Amino acid sequence: MRAVLLALDTGSRAAALTLGGVVLGLAAITLATSWSAGDVAGWAHQVFGATFIAIMAGMVFTAVFCWVKLRQTGGEHVWLEAGLQAANGITTLALTYTLLGISLGVGGLAAQELTPETVRVVIRELTQNFSLAFLTTVIGLPLSAALRTVLVVTNARIKSAGRGTATQKHGG
Repeated sequence: MRAVLLALDTGSRAAALTLGGVVLGLAAITLATSWSAGDVAGWAHQVFGATFIAIMAGMVFTAVFCWVKLRQTGGEHVWLEAGLQAANGITTLALTYTLLGISLGVGGLAAQELTPETVRVVIRELTQNFSLAFLTTVIGLPLSAALRTVLVVTNARIKSAGRGTATQKHGG
């Protein structure tokens, strides 16, 4: 029973941190633009799609969950490794969607006849697919790097705090 309660506690902390990060991100975007939070969410859904957003959210939550567990366990290595794998999964997801967007754009271009009358429509579809391609990279790579940094620095801090305590105990 204690293990279940601890997992629920860790999950709720990770969810709070993840959702807090989303709120701070939305606040930054609304301050930088004239869009409302609803406009930002609608744009993200239109550009990225529900699948990308859901997978990305799951991986971010997993990395944050591992970070919380890393702190709770005092640097248990398995949580560092699991968190790093989740952060690396974000990079893989971003690059996969980049290639998907480029492929969709090129495939759509190849499937349509280019005439003076259709060029606007073809270019619009091409730029939408390329927008998906490059925005997934623009969002995914820095997010992945930030999560990896938090995990590695937290682990190093825990390890150095443990050595400092051991050194003080032994008079060195």
